[in-house]
Amino acid sequence: MTASATESGARQTSTVRAGEASGDRIQLSVYDMLIGTVYTPRVFFYRETLDGEALRASLGRTLRNFPILAGRMKRDSDGGLSVLCNDAGVRFVEAHASVPMPDYGPHHTAKKGLERHLSHAMPFWVVDRDTPLFTVKLTHMKGGGSILGLTMNHAVADGSSYMDFVESWAREHRGLESSKPSHDRGVIDALAASAAGDTATGGAHLTVMERGRKAAFLGRILRGSFGSVTTVTTRFTAAELATIKATAMADLAGTEQWVSTNDALTAHLWKVLGALRDRPDTSEERLGLIADFRSFVGGAVPDDYWGNAVTNTRPGMTAAELRSRPLGEVALAVRASHAENTAERIREEVAFLRAERDAGRFKRVMTTMALDSFDSTVAINNWSKLPFYSIDFGQGTPFWYDFTSMVVPWTVHIAPTPTDQDGARDVHMALPRAQVHALKEPSWAGRFHHYSDSGDVFPLTFMDAKAKQ
Repeated sequence: MTASATESGARQTSTVRAGEASGDRIQLSVYDMLIGTVYTPRVFFYRETLDGEALRASLGRTLRNFPILAGRMKRDSDGGLSVLCNDAGVRFVEAHASVPMPDYGPHHTAKKGLERHLSHAMPFWVVDRDTPLFTVKLTHMKGGGSILGLTMNHAVADGSSYMDFVESWAREHRGLESSKPSHDRGVIDALAASAAGDTATGGAHLTVMERGRKAAFLGRILRGSFGSVTTVTTRFTAAELATIKATAMADLAGTEQWVSTNDALTAHLWKVLGALRDRPDTSEERLGLIADFRSFVGGAVPDDYWGNAVTNTRPGMTAAELRSRPLGEVALAVRASHAENTAERIREEVAFLRAERDAGRFKRVMTTMALDSFDSTVAINNWSKLPFYSIDFGQGTPFWYDFTSMVVPWTVHIAPTPTDQDGARDVHMALPRAQVHALKEPSWAGRFHHYSDSGDVFPLTFMDAKAKQ
């Protein structure tokens, strides 16, 4: 590991490198480019103080297996994107705060002021620039405890790969071995070769937009960043989740059908948010279900593939049906939609994306799920199996995990909870301000927690996307 550093008061900025550069140029896949060059923030809160010097050293060693993170993004001659593995390094900022660690948790999220615990890189200043693809900010709090803020360029990794890297870093830090991931983007393009079905449309969940429509969509997102969207957080206890699943299964009694806890929770959230939207009976309601497709393609993409391997499906029904159908039937629709992620469907999707890339229209391709987020779709990303609360750098695991407020409305993230919560779920929901005003009525917390078996309904915590500390 090599590092260079500059100091400014109680703040030190370093460039951490692996100390070796292959010089390989990894061409990004169509899924990498579909995501775009946005950065994904994740922040971990520790009761004990982390060792910055030791973290920099272990990060450098970990980068030897993840050379793409220490590289720089380049534009290819055909208009695509690559990462040059030149070991230009990642940015590591270490700072000291003048205030003690707040007691963060579901009653007191860290979203307000979270930006100060991140070292940002500009997503529009990445290609052919000396802009790091991964940044770290380690903030030591007065009286003890540390906040570890990470940002990773989404074009190089999805959520699962992101956490595989963080886990590998934590294991390296503790002197444990980790397997080397596969960075071979060729396995994605190879999926298209055997596509036998419809490769011309991309299915119902991909669309080629007119330029004006894309500009309008980006404008709506920008307005969300200025406060038209609020993030609402709440926790579902393990007992509550068990009741939700039991209710769904009771609805399916005698059908020999089965749904998981996550299917039932997703269905419950969709029903409650559908009631909150209160659209006319004949309106189409869609649910965007984000899924990792590594396991769907029969080994064609290895489990240790490190990159973006995410697709989505969109079950739908009318607003009247969503309101009237029992929980179990809606949960079954969720499960059936996940089952649509077959190997052939993924191959057709890759073939479509490659054709659009070759035709020079790729910048106009977008998921219908995202495009309809302002109108008919609730998008749910289930992170409940990701190891947020097992990241141990030798000083114990985090007591809280958080991310910045979301700016795209009707987006829901289901997250795990600390191990002492015995399988509970934290749910973060980005909602338009108009609906949030109604949501502050006490009855809505009761609707979300209709299946709570105690009189103590978990509250809803509100945070504006523009909020600062």
